[in-house]
Amino acid sequence: MESLILIVDDEPQISAVISAYLTNSGYRTISAQDGKTAMDLFQSKHPALILLDLNLPGKDGLEVCQTIRQESNVPIIMLTARSEETDKLVGLELGADDYIVKPFSPREVVARVKTVLRRSGSGSDSQLIKTERLEIDLSAHTVLRDGQSIELTPTEFELLVILAQNPRRVFSRLQLLEKTQGTAYAGYERTIDAHIKNLRLKLEPEPRKPTLIQTVFGVGYKYEEILDA
Repeated sequence: MESLILIVDDEPQISAVISAYLTNSGYRTISAQDGKTAMDLFQSKHPALILLDLNLPGKDGLEVCQTIRQESNVPIIMLTARSEETDKLVGLELGADDYIVKPFSPREVVARVKTVLRRSGSGSDSQLIKTERLEIDLSAHTVLRDGQSIELTPTEFELLVILAQNPRRVFSRLQLLEKTQGTAYAGYERTIDAHIKNLRLKLEPEPRKPTLIQTVFGVGYKYEEILDA
């Protein structure tokens, strides 16, 4: 069955254009123009992905994102006219997987949807990554730390897989952006910092003293377990 996409935007014309392009690409869509309706549709229709405008009447997009993240890791792509870096980073730190700045091309939206859904999809063959502290199942899209299940968003999961598959290899922020978003991604490198921060909050008992994902100052990040921590 085609994936169902929830489009949340208070401008009906924008929703209609995005819906038309997504439908032509084989997706089903539903739309909401405010935060309350978005939450109702999310809870009743269980979409595969949410396109979420930040500027909504009443309950704004950041509030909607935060509320959804309390109960689900459904992929979320923010749609925003806000150009300030802090607004984007706040959304990413609340758990959004990606963002697109208005004005945008509908084809770009479709491409981002495909990329994020690919991250959240399951493969047919089981593949495990095992370290001293982690067990990552690529087909089931699950992560265990010391036997305890950890819930990650699709972007967080893919970042962790890239790092854990290449222990002690240092990746720059740009390299991680390209591997998760594609070489045509027009984002900025600070988004990686936000996702790494979220990973540490979920994986580490003391996020400020990471024992799994290490910062290489002036370069980027690497996966290296500190076993005596």
